[in-house]
Amino acid sequence: MMIINTEMSQSEDEEINMAAWILGVKNLSIQPYPLPSLGPHDVKIRIKAVGICGSDVHYYKTMRCANFIANKPMVLGHECAGIIQELGTQVQSLAVGDRVALEPGISCQTCNFCKGGRYNLCRGMKFFGSASTHTHGSLATMVVHPANLCFKLPDNVSLEEGAMIEPLSVGVHACRRANISPDTNVLIIGAGPIGLVVSLAARAFGSPRIVMVDVDNTRLSIAKDLGADETILVSTSIQDMEKEVVQIQNAMRSKIHVSFDCVGYNKTMSTSLNVTTSGGKVCLIGLAQTEMTVPLTPAAAREVDVIGIFRYRNTWPLCIELLRTGKIDIKPLISHRFGFSQKELEEAFETSAQGGNAIKIMFNL
Repeated sequence: MMIINTEMSQSEDEEINMAAWILGVKNLSIQPYPLPSLGPHDVKIRIKAVGICGSDVHYYKTMRCANFIANKPMVLGHECAGIIQELGTQVQSLAVGDRVALEPGISCQTCNFCKGGRYNLCRGMKFFGSASTHTHGSLATMVVHPANLCFKLPDNVSLEEGAMIEPLSVGVHACRRANISPDTNVLIIGAGPIGLVVSLAARAFGSPRIVMVDVDNTRLSIAKDLGADETILVSTSIQDMEKEVVQIQNAMRSKIHVSFDCVGYNKTMSTSLNVTTSGGKVCLIGLAQTEMTVPLTPAAAREVDVIGIFRYRNTWPLCIELLRTGKIDIKPLISHRFGFSQKELEEAFETSAQGGNAIKIMFNL
């Protein structure tokens, strides 16, 4: 087994912090993870709940996510919540014992994107468990994080729900970008975890009709249980697209104002552009292909706007309120739970990688 060497040190009288390291393709190991020093504006959090994201699975299967390559061992995880253990000297907004959800990205706060409020586009972002800046993640017994990125959870919101705020934030940010309202009929292509949180967010934003499309009947059944008005099983073949476009439009029974492509293939994006009404919007969330060939010219002639999203910004307070008031119930998305042993770590990632009925894998530490 490969043993991690770190530059940080940990005194002998401190509890040894353990974390899940990705060492190579399908090679995970729980090993010590010494924490950085606690800064004046930081807090130390004992992590209690961590979800597995699709990006974690990409690193597990290939040691890369999109163009980001993990060329050395890295701690995984970024969907997390925990309990405050220690405060930096300048922290006044939180107290030891507070249960908090963590926003996993630390932006530079000095670039034009950060100053303009679009900090999710910051090129210097340090994001938990990302090879883009080789920032270690939060699948660990403890982490140190800025206090202003830790959000106190109400008593009726669990730590597992707190960890689910990260993926839910993608859906909330997408719905904000697409201006979802009670006047907006929504099509969602892709009934995986992100498609499902987009559906929950769209309903909370008031969408009166939501149609979901996928190639997997199991996922569509889950989507229906979570409140989709109609579901449509499609194929991966581009030759079937014309017939499926008609099916989708008939299922909506009205105009499709916004289509969310939560997959990101030529076919899914082409379908979105074709079915969306003139003057509507197509929001690209999934990024399965780095380049696509799509019928953009006829869509542009109908003034169909194409918008993209990258992660989220300023979503944690709204997500917490949606969970607190019950406007969104995120708990049914948690399909599997595991503890934090070597055996359970490996089993959890294999379960997530196989897909099927595995929607959200949750670690309870």
